[in-house]
Amino acid sequence: MEEIGVVKSIDGVIARVLVERKSICDKCTAGKCHVTDDGAIIEAVNTARAKEGQRVRVQFRPYTYLKGSLIVYGIPTVALVIGAILGKEVLGAFITGIDPELLSAIGGFGLFAVAFAGVRFLSRWMEKKTEYKPVVEEILGQD
Repeated sequence: MEEIGVVKSIDGVIARVLVERKSICDKCTAGKCHVTDDGAIIEAVNTARAKEGQRVRVQFRPYTYLKGSLIVYGIPTVALVIGAILGKEVLGAFITGIDPELLSAIGGFGLFAVAFAGVRFLSRWMEKKTEYKPVVEEILGQD
């Protein structure tokens, strides 16, 4: 995926690029971009050494999306299933007198919450690494 935008500021190797605001921006809850009335400001690694005011092409690495999707959606989903199975089988063996289906739900949602917290911590750590950020690939000219 790529976007065309204008460099608004430079901070070391990071460029803040104003790109056209898409309709999907209104529904986004990721908080990775700073949405304004003019568009969305994204942070990208400035490999092209663009300067303020230049039009640039920003490339989003495909493996970053795939890895992020697997982490954000895959880990909590697997944790929910494993927690439900463990809740029914393990908790059901130790706790009698409570419906095993209820223990399954408690185990599933409990492990889901733990996995969700872990994914949130992991995503914040990954967010700081430049290898997971979009890249300014090319300077297209002055705006």
